[in-house]
Amino acid sequence: MDRLTGLLTRYPLRSAFVLGLVAALGYPPLHLWPLALAGMAFFVKLLIERDTARGAFLAGWLFGLAHFTLTNNWIATAFTFQAEMPAWLGWLAVPLLCLYLAVWPGLASLGAWLLARRGGTVAFALAFGAFWIAGEWFKSWMFTGYAWGPFSLALLGGWSTPGAAIALPFTGTYALSGIAVALSGLLTWMVAGRRWAVLGGTLAILTFAMFLPAGEEREGTLPLTLVQPDLKQEDIDDPSKFEAQFRTIASLSLPQRDVERRLVLWPESGVPDYLREGYPQRYYDRMTAAGDPAFARFRIGQAIGEGSLLLTGATDLEIGEVDGYRRATGAYNTITPIEADGTLGPRYAKAHLVPYGEYLPMREILEPLGLSRLVAGTIDFIPGPGPRTIDLRQYGKAGMQICYEIVFSGEVAERGERPDYIFNPSNDGWFGNWGPPQHLAQARMRAIEEGLPVLRSTTTGISAVIDARGVVRDYIGRGEADRIDGYVPPAAAPTPFSQLGHWLTLVWAIVLLGGSLVAMRAKGRYLSQDT
Repeated sequence: MDRLTGLLTRYPLRSAFVLGLVAALGYPPLHLWPLALAGMAFFVKLLIERDTARGAFLAGWLFGLAHFTLTNNWIATAFTFQAEMPAWLGWLAVPLLCLYLAVWPGLASLGAWLLARRGGTVAFALAFGAFWIAGEWFKSWMFTGYAWGPFSLALLGGWSTPGAAIALPFTGTYALSGIAVALSGLLTWMVAGRRWAVLGGTLAILTFAMFLPAGEEREGTLPLTLVQPDLKQEDIDDPSKFEAQFRTIASLSLPQRDVERRLVLWPESGVPDYLREGYPQRYYDRMTAAGDPAFARFRIGQAIGEGSLLLTGATDLEIGEVDGYRRATGAYNTITPIEADGTLGPRYAKAHLVPYGEYLPMREILEPLGLSRLVAGTIDFIPGPGPRTIDLRQYGKAGMQICYEIVFSGEVAERGERPDYIFNPSNDGWFGNWGPPQHLAQARMRAIEEGLPVLRSTTTGISAVIDARGVVRDYIGRGEADRIDGYVPPAAAPTPFSQLGHWLTLVWAIVLLGGSLVAMRAKGRYLSQDT
């Protein structure tokens, strides 16, 4: 331990970078959660010994740079599925993005150092936890927001247990991250003071929480069929493959049991056809349904059968007149309900669009430089209004979140109109090896903190039925074409977080900050008495 401490002191910046990598190993798919806490614990020790504010910020920035680069390595894979830009650019884009993301751990480090560097380890750890909460919250909405990879992700248990994330209903994701950061710092205080009994008890409780059984499983009453067609990412936008793709997803959706009603779930990118009327004919001619949206809806209805309602990802167009010529001026990434007779229900339009994926920021500047979106098409997607609960009558009240929208804590369910479940269609074929298990884990965190089941249908995996405790009831692994037949799990009672949202996050930040001030005052009183 002394030797390791010496290395931290001798090479602080290199050590901060390495510790950021170590902390990222606590996330799926590796999920070595003790390393996440250990990496953060040693980083707190390194940080409290920095001599200058500049050194504290730089250490936090390097920790974040390494941490987020490893966590987000899946982004590089997206560049291998498009032809507009070279694949190698993806391996440059990830660290470039993380140059910005790392600013937030840097600012959290600076804030804790300025406030509590002389207050002792306890005060510093609590202050760092409070500033970490602020950093994750700001990162989730600044510049459209990027909430992927909160530190509390390491506290999520295996698929059959929520783990220490069982606290999410009472904290929310960002507050639990700050508590985990503070706890990591307090571990160093226990070791330094040789408080072995306290250390052993803390680790025992944490380990027990990580493997704590989820409790009694409750069964729902709404039958579902959740489909994963295994549409290869390189084929999704190939018109020559559209008909085969439809046959695959339709064959996986046929009724196989005698039920009066059934909810059928298809993924994002599940329908190649334009389903709505009123577009110029040339747009329909590019699709597989013989240029007829009515026929496209009809054959979908035939596939799902009587008594079924389909929720599927689909693309809608915004048509405008440009220079006297009717053309698409924008698009919506939607979830569209379709009944067995082909009737369309009220759509949900994705609100949290992916920069460079679904729209090109500062298009007037970047497009002349040769930059483009990573997905097919030249028009930008238009954002929807945000979380909405859609009443599907006998099929329940559905909350809807498309793809990575599900990672935004506190933004997945309409306040005041609580849904019965959240449908999360996604195309995870972009996401490499690390992205899909992390995406599933973050969907589980939304289920726990909201007390709502989450139903994930993806193109290539991992698709899953997640209950309100964050337990994976059933799943389809990556690279498999299959279906899940079962029931929508019931919702739990509204959680404190579902009712208070990020006001609860603020409360926890204040609690940790107040605890830090109390610890500093107590230390000051002790030193004055000792003098």
